[in-house]
Amino acid sequence: MPSLSSWFFTTLLCFLDVTFAGDPYVFYDWTVSYTSASPLGVKQKVIGINGQFPGPTLNITTNWNVVVNVKNNLDEPLLLTWNGIQHRKNSWQDGVSGTNCPIPAGWNWTYEFQVKDQIGSFFYFPSLNFQKAAGGYGGIIINNRPVIPVPFGLPDGDITLFLSDWYTRSHKDLRKDVENGVDLGVPDGVLINGLGPYRYDDNLVPNGISYQIINVEPGKTYRLRVHNVGISSSLNFRIQNHNLLLVETEGSYTVQQNYTNMDIHVGQSYSFLVTMDQNASTDYYIVASPRFVNSSWARATGVAILHYSNSLGPASGPLPSLLGEDDPSFSINQARSIRWNVSAGAARPNPQGSFKYGDITVTDVYVILNRPPELINGKWRTTLNGISYFPPSTPLKLAQQFKILGVYKIDFPNRLMNRPPKVDTSLINGTYRGFMEIIFQNNDTTVQSYHLDGYAFFVVGMDFGVWTENSRSTYNKWDGVARSTTQVFPGAWTAILVSLDNAGIWNLRAENLNSWYLGQEVYVHVVNPEKDTDENTLPNNAIFCGLLSSLQRDQSHKFQFSGGSPFCSNSLILLFMLFLALLESLFGMSGVEL
Repeated sequence: MPSLSSWFFTTLLCFLDVTFAGDPYVFYDWTVSYTSASPLGVKQKVIGINGQFPGPTLNITTNWNVVVNVKNNLDEPLLLTWNGIQHRKNSWQDGVSGTNCPIPAGWNWTYEFQVKDQIGSFFYFPSLNFQKAAGGYGGIIINNRPVIPVPFGLPDGDITLFLSDWYTRSHKDLRKDVENGVDLGVPDGVLINGLGPYRYDDNLVPNGISYQIINVEPGKTYRLRVHNVGISSSLNFRIQNHNLLLVETEGSYTVQQNYTNMDIHVGQSYSFLVTMDQNASTDYYIVASPRFVNSSWARATGVAILHYSNSLGPASGPLPSLLGEDDPSFSINQARSIRWNVSAGAARPNPQGSFKYGDITVTDVYVILNRPPELINGKWRTTLNGISYFPPSTPLKLAQQFKILGVYKIDFPNRLMNRPPKVDTSLINGTYRGFMEIIFQNNDTTVQSYHLDGYAFFVVGMDFGVWTENSRSTYNKWDGVARSTTQVFPGAWTAILVSLDNAGIWNLRAENLNSWYLGQEVYVHVVNPEKDTDENTLPNNAIFCGLLSSLQRDQSHKFQFSGGSPFCSNSLILLFMLFLALLESLFGMSGVEL
């Protein structure tokens, strides 16, 4: 039991830290569990957080410290990963199998991380066991600090939309199908915020399905943060009779351009400003429809309703059409048109373009080629450069920490090797503070998305055909957008550049869940050759598994927040009241008047 004086001192330090340092702590207590829902009219188990599907949104500000206590009430292990959150020098909190032991069923674990020097729109989701197909996702909003201006006027409202292809089969059945080489097939529908489609067509949409209604006021402008949290489908997003002014994607402010629709690929996030400038003769359709598919996918269209407060009636008639629906050239040109706003600051006051990435010498080049699922040792697997990633029972980061040999090798090839495909735990050797060029070559028949944890990278080029050295002449070396997820079209390539200034072991993966689950991932090993006092040490609440199971302690079972300052609360008012009460008590006991 701490003494009164030590309690006073700790509380005083906490108060000063939270009040004056500008980096407060916020605390969340989440229970992840199954809940019942019928988004497409069929009752099924979905994964909710605190009973919500989708889960709660983290609404935080640059440099805040986030503490999320997660209790796993599922019937299988769980990890949550934070898509696009960079976890500066803290890959312990990344929530993927290479950095964390899974949270066993019935256990809890506390994530603690700082959203250092970031702004923008992101999301979280479960990273193991195909669970993302059942939900478990939610939004992350990182606001600018007050001292950093936003490069557009303050909108009248902020709305988050989650788009997802959806199957009524359970995630366990879906993963068995994938393991057996069975294609996922046509989704049963596309959800918007966990809800099914508005009944725009009596033949395609059954009666009685709940749908999303977005209520707005005429003449006002709203910021819409739109995420594709689905598992395999590229989706086109559009709002009937309304323009989408693109302003931000995955933490980067963009050149502000109007679009009538936007292709949003798996794992991608965008912010649009939408002005309610129509006459509201009826409601308006909000549509999310799959791209590059045939007519059998018609029922897999997500439809929500935009409702003006002065609307004269319900939406009716056909959905807004999509020109170039089956033309990948339209989509790739749209992707190329998205540019970085180099004159705007983001999490820092200096313009984004002050980092002149086009002038930096590349130190490492990786041409990463994927292939459709194939049999390797009798099992269906997917590969990158002929290697299908095998997740060891001991996470890579823990093996590195305890210097356990044989768990992984740092020998991932920088090009496809002339050898049979294999299953292996092979890592990319990243040069700390190096500048890496990665070219994704898509030999599959569908659009694939690739995501890199721990970083934002510059998307500098994409085109159809096979990448060659001469392709560099087409690169955008000035205002290619910085983001964490990029699409690669079938029979095409995408090139990115990334500055490896974030020490740790970072997951590079296919966001298409079926490709990822069968082995399309690799980790980038980035280690400071000198002693790096800035990289976070092993968390004191770490869960141990695999070869380190004997080190497990009981604290991972308990409901408690980890690390940091247990006295710190996200309620400054309560803390200040306690502080005043303590002062009055102490000085009152000493006979001193305040």
